[in-house]
Amino acid sequence: MSMDRDDEASRELREEGPEPTELESALANDTLRDVVKQTPLLVGAETSVAEAIRRMQAEHRGCALVLGGDQLAGIFTERDVLMRVAGRVLEPERTLVNACMTPDPVTLPADSSVAYALHIMVLEGFRHIPVMDEAGKPTAVVSMSDLIEYLSDFFNRDVLNLPPEPHVKYRSREGA
Repeated sequence: MSMDRDDEASRELREEGPEPTELESALANDTLRDVVKQTPLLVGAETSVAEAIRRMQAEHRGCALVLGGDQLAGIFTERDVLMRVAGRVLEPERTLVNACMTPDPVTLPADSSVAYALHIMVLEGFRHIPVMDEAGKPTAVVSMSDLIEYLSDFFNRDVLNLPPEPHVKYRSREGA
């Protein structure tokens, strides 16, 4: 008879709310340490803007972390290139990266959950956040593309390849 009560209690618990999905569980329990695999691109504060851009291009990076001594001073991103360098009257070979970087960026510890990082990035409009170790040194950069790649592993490839509106017929463009 107690078995029936246990079965009924289990059924009621299941009906109260859905169990967390694999994705929800991973978002809450996986950390940035599980997601980010690449070491950060580091440049000194006295590096020229041109050199920082060259290194970002060569290493296919969307940002460089700027160090003042051994401390994180800022982050220099593609957005900084667009908003603070392009179309400005400055000489990239002579202008220092610390004049165009975003100073004192928001950082996260490596043990931050993926969900928290995603929340901060969406809320603040960030594409990159430096990841720091316990000693306050940068160990990685989490990017929005890192998180999208991580999230895509939870979805079936058939779903990912669906058109945005599967019921809409698309015409082929003439001359394309």
